[in-house]
Amino acid sequence: MVKSDEKVMAAGIYILSLFFPILAPLIIWLIKKDESSFINYHGKEYFNFFISYFIYTVVAGILSIILIGIFILWVLGIAALIFTIIAAVKAFEGNEYHIPFIFRLIK
Repeated sequence: MVKSDEKVMAAGIYILSLFFPILAPLIIWLIKKDESSFINYHGKEYFNFFISYFIYTVVAGILSIILIGIFILWVLGIAALIFTIIAAVKAFEGNEYHIPFIFRLIK
């Protein structure tokens, strides 16, 4: 059973990432990863998400030269916002959420 403070901290990783994309989630994850496997899971999931969508954004930026990248950038932005909100809600409910379309680089 996941404790309520673990749920809040895991959800905080995603919510704070909307305002401070790297620093806030990194601080929470590094401080709490050894104490809670639930927070460790969500920290790894968030950073895999961040790395994957950064790569997608770079590719879309390059494709902006031929104008299709502009559309892809919009889709990526909307998808990132939606997946972040869903992940925050799932973390607050105490569930593990696998964000779609990401590379699992941090295991």
